[in-house]
Amino acid sequence: MRNHSVCLAILLLAALPFSLAQNQSSQGSGALPYSPSLDVTSMDRSVDPCVDLYTYSCGGWQKKNPIPPDQTSWSVYGKLYEDNLIFLRGMLEQAAQPDPNRNAVTQKIGDFYAACTDEAAVEKRGASPIRPDLDAIAQINSLKDVTPVAARLQFTYNWYSYSSSMLFRAGSNQDPDNSEQVIADVDQGGLGMPDRDYYTNDDAKSKETRDRYVLHVQKMFELIGDSPDAAKTNAETVMRIETALAKASLTRVERRDPHKLVHKMTVADLTHIAPNIDWAVYYHDMQYPRFATVNVDAPDFMKELNTLLASEPLDNWKTYLRFHVIAAAAPYLSSKFVDENFEFNRKYLHGATEQEPRWKRCVQYIDYDLGEALGQVYVAKVFSPQLKADTLDMVKRIEDAMGQRIRALDWMSPETKQQALTKLAGIRNKIGYPDKWRDYSSVTITRTDFAGDVARAHQFESRRDINKIGKPVDHGEWDMSAPTVDAYFNPQMNDINFPAGVLQPPLYDPKMDDAPNYGNTGGTVGHELTHGFDDEGSQFDAHGNLKNWWTKEDREKFDARTQCVDDQYSSYIAVDDLHINGKLTLGENVADLGGEILAYIAWQEKDKDKDLQPVDGLTPEQRFFVGFAQWDCANERPEDLRVRVITDPHSPAKYRINGVVVNMPEFAQAFHCKPGQPMVKPADKVCRVW
Repeated sequence: MRNHSVCLAILLLAALPFSLAQNQSSQGSGALPYSPSLDVTSMDRSVDPCVDLYTYSCGGWQKKNPIPPDQTSWSVYGKLYEDNLIFLRGMLEQAAQPDPNRNAVTQKIGDFYAACTDEAAVEKRGASPIRPDLDAIAQINSLKDVTPVAARLQFTYNWYSYSSSMLFRAGSNQDPDNSEQVIADVDQGGLGMPDRDYYTNDDAKSKETRDRYVLHVQKMFELIGDSPDAAKTNAETVMRIETALAKASLTRVERRDPHKLVHKMTVADLTHIAPNIDWAVYYHDMQYPRFATVNVDAPDFMKELNTLLASEPLDNWKTYLRFHVIAAAAPYLSSKFVDENFEFNRKYLHGATEQEPRWKRCVQYIDYDLGEALGQVYVAKVFSPQLKADTLDMVKRIEDAMGQRIRALDWMSPETKQQALTKLAGIRNKIGYPDKWRDYSSVTITRTDFAGDVARAHQFESRRDINKIGKPVDHGEWDMSAPTVDAYFNPQMNDINFPAGVLQPPLYDPKMDDAPNYGNTGGTVGHELTHGFDDEGSQFDAHGNLKNWWTKEDREKFDARTQCVDDQYSSYIAVDDLHINGKLTLGENVADLGGEILAYIAWQEKDKDKDLQPVDGLTPEQRFFVGFAQWDCANERPEDLRVRVITDPHSPAKYRINGVVVNMPEFAQAFHCKPGQPMVKPADKVCRVW
C-alpha cells in the first residue's frame, strides 16, 4: 500500500472548526475542494534539495499544516481524506432525511448515519447492547462451553477491529497453492494492544505502555460495574493471558514470509493440535459450508492457546472474553466507553489530544461497514469516465515501463525474465470502483439502534467471508471502499487497485502537467505494480499461487539487491533512538524505489516529443521530483511514530522520499547535485532492484 496512515482505520482527520468551514464550501459547490498536485507555496526554497529534498519540497506545507488536536499525524493524504469525509458528510446528512422516495442504498447509509449521530439515544442505551454477550459469557460452566460462546462472539466482534480478535482469527482465504479457490483459514489473534512486541519488548517505554494498558483494562471493567479491586485483578488476568498469546505469536517480520503461513491440514489434524477447541461445534455454529482443508497460519500459536485453555482457570477465560467484548464494542457504546477507548488508544498510544467530533467518526463507520453502498453515491459525483480512462492510460504506460525494465536487467537470466514478463502480463488493473457493487439488502439498518446496526453489518461481513469457502475466487472483489485514499496490490489476486478516493487532486490533478502527476500518482501506480515483484510479492506466480518462478542464482542476486535496501533504511532513525526496521519495511521501500523509477521512465516516454519549459522556476525534471515529494508531505507525532516503528511496514514520510532519490541518479542530474552531498550516493552504493 502506498499510504501508511489512511489505509485501514482511516483516522487522519482535521479539527472541527476547519472542517465546518470546508464543509460549507464543499457542500455548496457539490465538488471536492481543489488543490494542485504541485504547490510551490508548500516548498521551502531556502533548503538545498541536494541536502534534503523532502524539506525543500514540503517545508512550507509543514509550517502551514500543524497536526490538528484530534489527529495522530497530518499529511496530504490525510487532508484529502478529510475533504472526502466532509463531502461524504453532506451526502449522508441528505440521505438521513426521512424521504419516502429514497432508494434502498440511500436508505441504508442514511439511516445508519442518523442512528450514529443520535447521541442521546446512544447515551441512553449505555452498555445494554453488549449485555446479552456478557450474559452468555457468564453462563460458561465448563471448558466445552467456551467454543460455542467464542463462535458467537467471533461472528460479531472479529470484524470490529483489524488488530483485535476473540482468542484467534478464522474465516476464508485463497488457497496458496490454487489461487482460484477459497479455503478455510485459522490464524493467530487474541491481543488487545497493537502488536505482540508490546508484550515482549523489555525497553522502558514498552514496560510503561504495559502498565498503562493494565490501567486501561481495569477502567473498562469498572465501567461495566466491577469493583476497583475486582477490576484490577481482572486486568492482571487479561494481561497475563495476552502476554502468553503474544509470546506464541509470529512477529510481523516472520509473517512477511508467506511460506511460514502455509500449513494446510484437515479438521482432524487441527483437532489434534488444539483439541480443547471443539472444532466440529465451532464450524457448525459458525455455519461453515462443508470443506476438506483448512490452512492454519500459525500452528504453534494454536498449540499454546490449547495449552492455556486447559491450564488457566475457567473464570480467567471468562474474564478475558468479557474484556474483549467491551473493548471491541467500546467505540459504539455510551460516552464513558468511547472516552476511555480514546484515552488509551488514540491519546496515549498515538498522541492525539482531542476526541474526533461524532459526525466524523460516524462517516468513517459507514465507510467501513457499508463501504460499497457509500461508494456508489460517492463515485457518481466525483469519478468521471474520462478520469477512469486517463488513469488506465497511465497504468498501461507504467506497466510498459516495467516490461522495458525487466528486459533490460543485466543480472537476471532469460528464463526468469520470461516468467516475470508473464506475471506482469497477468496483472489485473482495477480502477475507481467495483464493476459490481456489494448487495447489502440482507442487512437490517434502523434509525434507533446504532450498536445493533454495527453488529448486523459486521455479522453480514462474517457470513459473506465464510460463504466464500469452496467457491471460485471473485476477481471483481475489492478490499477497499471507493472513497478510500489509498491503493493496494493483492499478490494472490495478482491485481492492483486504485480507489476513486486516491485519484483526486492533489494526488491526481487533471489540470496539472504530466511531470508532477507522474511523480505523484504515477509513483503510486508504480509502487503497487512493484509490490508484485518485491521480496514478498515475487514469491507468487502469474496466477497468484505461492510458487517459485526464479532460478536459484537469480533469486540469490535479487536477495542481495534487496539487502542493500534493508541496510539503507535500517540506518535511519525514525524517532528518539528507534531505527526503522528495514526487514519489516522492506517490501514498501522496494516498492517506493521501483515505483518512482517506473513513473520516471513512463513520463519521459509520454512527453518525449513535447517542448517542455520550466514553470515557477522548476524544470520539468525538477517538477517531477517535487511532485513526488509532495504526495507525502506530513507532520507526525513522536507517539505515533513509536507505534509505527513496531507495526507499520511503511517508513516515515521523510525517508520514503529522500530514501528513494538517493538511489536515482536522475534526481542528482535534475538538481545538479554534486558528489558527496547527502542526496547523492556513490555509484557503487546505489541500491538497484527493479
